[in-house]
Amino acid sequence: MFSQIALGTMEQGLMYAIMVLGVYLTYRILDYADLSVDGSFTLGAATATSMIVGGTDPWLATGMAFIAGTLAGLFTGILHTKFKITPLLSGILTMTALYSINLRVMGRANISLLGSRTVFTDFAKLPFMEEYGVFVLCLISVVCLGAVIYFFLQTELGLALRATGDNELMIRSLGVNTDLMKILGLSLSNGLVAFAGSYVAQKVQFADASMGIGMIIAGLASVIIGEVLIGTSSIGRAIFAVICGGVIYRAIIAVVLQLGLEATDLKLITAFIVIIALVSPNIRRSLSSLLKGVQGKEVQ
Repeated sequence: MFSQIALGTMEQGLMYAIMVLGVYLTYRILDYADLSVDGSFTLGAATATSMIVGGTDPWLATGMAFIAGTLAGLFTGILHTKFKITPLLSGILTMTALYSINLRVMGRANISLLGSRTVFTDFAKLPFMEEYGVFVLCLISVVCLGAVIYFFLQTELGLALRATGDNELMIRSLGVNTDLMKILGLSLSNGLVAFAGSYVAQKVQFADASMGIGMIIAGLASVIIGEVLIGTSSIGRAIFAVICGGVIYRAIIAVVLQLGLEATDLKLITAFIVIIALVSPNIRRSLSSLLKGVQGKEVQ
């Protein structure tokens, strides 16, 4: 029983880690608070499930979910860069619009995939993958996407993207089109989020119009948890940290639910986790300063 719960938690953690990678690109690399994540997560799930039910190959449907997410990010980027709408409001506008778009894509409030072929059922047919197929496919996906992001951020284009988030005025003075960098970052971010949404929908075998609510909070919590526990001394370490943060976040949720709390308390639990994750660096710094002060007095 415990092993099944642990395996399920790891599978969910790895799926959501893909979403966390997308949040990391905007929140840390671009220094952009993108609230359209809630809508693009559902968009990925809606696109994949609608296409699968319609008879499309699930692997192609998953790829189309990624493309749909990039288009959502493109729209957010255009609102911000071309129409000068603030990052917060541009994300809210996209998220609001996507709610209706997701209903249009699905044709109803939810779609069931029970009995349908998915990427996980395909992968489970491989030798020795019947029990661990979902976990292995999610692990491969996370490792590959993490590696792609890592190597991309080392390229000239990736460095320009990072510089845009660090010091927009400076990099613009060097001739870099910062508007294009923001649009690129938002598109990639929302593409990853939608990709994660398509995975989650195929795993739980349904898509719902409200399944993306609170994803931005979960993503931020995962990023901060990973950074606090593992650190961000390099890009590679930061990417590894946010992936681990996604898994740890889902593990915390699973433990809390196993302790007997109701599923309806999930959003409250999420809020408390985010608060703890946000204040923990300040608490650690305060404790460190206090210890240094005490040690200094002892030396005197």
